[in-house]
Amino acid sequence: MTLLQATVEQFSFLDVKLFEGQSFLEFAVRFFFNTLVIFILVRVFYYPRTRRRDYMFTFLMIGTIIFLLCYMLGNVKLQIGMALGLFAIFGILRYRTVQISIKEMTYLFVVIGVSVINALTNKKVTYAELLFANVIALGITWIMEIALYRKPMQIQSIVYDRIELIHEGRRAELIADLEARLGFKVRKVEIERISFLRDTAKIRVYYFEHEKLEAKKPSE
Repeated sequence: MTLLQATVEQFSFLDVKLFEGQSFLEFAVRFFFNTLVIFILVRVFYYPRTRRRDYMFTFLMIGTIIFLLCYMLGNVKLQIGMALGLFAIFGILRYRTVQISIKEMTYLFVVIGVSVINALTNKKVTYAELLFANVIALGITWIMEIALYRKPMQIQSIVYDRIELIHEGRRAELIADLEARLGFKVRKVEIERISFLRDTAKIRVYYFEHEKLEAKKPSE
């Protein structure tokens, strides 16, 4: 410990130390490590498959804030109760503007879980164990997202004009019309919002690029 560092650590304001080298170093290492793990989860695994920048932003920000919240409040001996409370709150999290799919909710749960683990593990847990826990989370995500699903599903949001086909009973007609227009086999259709004023609907279409449909020849 240098003389300058020892001098700085002696100062305090309102009974709170201005700086403590070892504590700050641990915080910085944990923060950058957690950010790296979340970035790999979101940017490397999630984003190339969905191209959803809004969810990528959401996951990164939630992971960062959860880590800061847990780490800062973890020093007041509320680790277990706080962790359970966070899981309870975010486990039932609902965005009322759009419906969140199961995949997005799973990524959200993984981001929150990883951030809580990286923030609340105490000195009884070695860095090797902490690193191994994060590697397990990344490894399972990689296996499920990339290794088992090498051909990514494409997602396209379009404004659909035949609003009469949005009815659940005409699902087959809707898919057939979308396939005729897009030229791909439609795997799934999600309705984002409906505008009865304009007689249009914003829908999200899921398809694989390799499942291209052959154009039908006109009957002679």
